[in-house]
Amino acid sequence: MTNSAYDPAKDGAQMAFDGRMSYTDYLGLDAILTAQHPLSDAHDEMLFIIQHQTSELWMRLAIHELTAARATLQQGDFRPAFKMLSRVARIFEQLNNAWDVLRTMTPSDYTRFRESLGQSSGFQSWQYRMIEFMLGNRNTAMLRPHAHRPDLLSQLEQELARPSLYDTALHHLAQVAPLPETVLSRPLGDVYQANPQVMAAWTTVYQSPETHWELYELAEKLVDLEDYFRRWRFNHLTTVERVIGFKRGTGGTSGTSYLSRMLQVELFPELWHLRTGL
Repeated sequence: MTNSAYDPAKDGAQMAFDGRMSYTDYLGLDAILTAQHPLSDAHDEMLFIIQHQTSELWMRLAIHELTAARATLQQGDFRPAFKMLSRVARIFEQLNNAWDVLRTMTPSDYTRFRESLGQSSGFQSWQYRMIEFMLGNRNTAMLRPHAHRPDLLSQLEQELARPSLYDTALHHLAQVAPLPETVLSRPLGDVYQANPQVMAAWTTVYQSPETHWELYELAEKLVDLEDYFRRWRFNHLTTVERVIGFKRGTGGTSGTSYLSRMLQVELFPELWHLRTGL
């Protein structure tokens, strides 16, 4: 055993970065680590800011993966899409775990800086809205919180003009069993309504998975994704109730009442409903 300091350079580690790309340069850490600007002197405001900033970074990745998954499915290439959808599910698992950190903040901690938030709220996250739209939960009323940013509004409106991930899955399903035109040709921006013929078609897939393996696996990837997404919503609700009780949200929503209502939203309804009849 020796007490001499270890020098990684002796094993070939790069130690000089004058004029060369470093880890900090590649990741743009100067911009990321200086993006936290608490508006109060409350200790826990830094936690609150970083929690939400990192959530937005994970959502940025989820959008990246969902965009690619949809594109590959539209080309009929199922296998790469399965990997991407599995990754999105795990992204939401990561987002779920983050609530555990935020829940270390007590109601007393939060009240010390809550007024600094003004009317800002996670309800206004345009990336969250984009994920909802991409998955198929399309409510045009939810465009209004983004009207003050024409650039963001334009991105969301463009998404509403594209088939959702579930729409893409249904077009593949229609090759197995006929689906009504009211489903396949409905206005893309409309809220999706569960349809008994769609459920019957998915039931056919589940009753004979060996015959329809790719659709069967796609269905399970979608259920897995929604499972994690629901858990994230539930953890959001319980965290809010734990920290602010039943007060209104900073963005004017009814707080826990609004979040409870969101728990009732089903992204892929037929994939859940068919299980009772199998």
